[in-house]
Amino acid sequence: MHKDHRSECVINRTVEIFGDQWSLLVIRDIIFMNRRHFRELLTKSVEGIASNILADRLQRLVQQGIIVKSHDPSHKQKAIYSLTERGIELLPLLMEMVSWGNQYLPASGLRGLAKVLVEGGPKLRTEFMAELRETHLRKSSAKTSSAKKKARRPTKSTRIVAMQKLQAAYEAELAKRRQ
Repeated sequence: MHKDHRSECVINRTVEIFGDQWSLLVIRDIIFMNRRHFRELLTKSVEGIASNILADRLQRLVQQGIIVKSHDPSHKQKAIYSLTERGIELLPLLMEMVSWGNQYLPASGLRGLAKVLVEGGPKLRTEFMAELRETHLRKSSAKTSSAKKKARRPTKSTRIVAMQKLQAAYEAELAKRRQ
């Protein structure tokens, strides 16, 4: 038997992908703050990730199929990181982590995002995931049938609302923290 993992337990295998200090934080910044370039992820991280660690985590996330790296059409020397469907499907997990942390880690300073996520519930999650698909899967959605595209695509007002609510809550909490 070829053994690439400590065990076949799904929790263990998930921890092997996301159990380090930085991977979920990189995904958090891509999902909630729409930071898609290396420089943004490096300089705007609240936690202050080192460039070599960030490069390693981005490479790992690409290898795991969580994100893809492509050339940024707006700048020849930049790469842009986009979530795959697999990466977008992490949103419910992150929302549950925020909710759990809000309930059991009361000393946390970033409560605005948790409040918006809890109040928005499943409807906000569904809307936000649709927005993430629209933003990150544009190229691949061109290959799908028009029926699938219509099912994925949120209404114009939804497309703006969920992402803006979450980004505004996160940024407001960061601003409070800096004061």
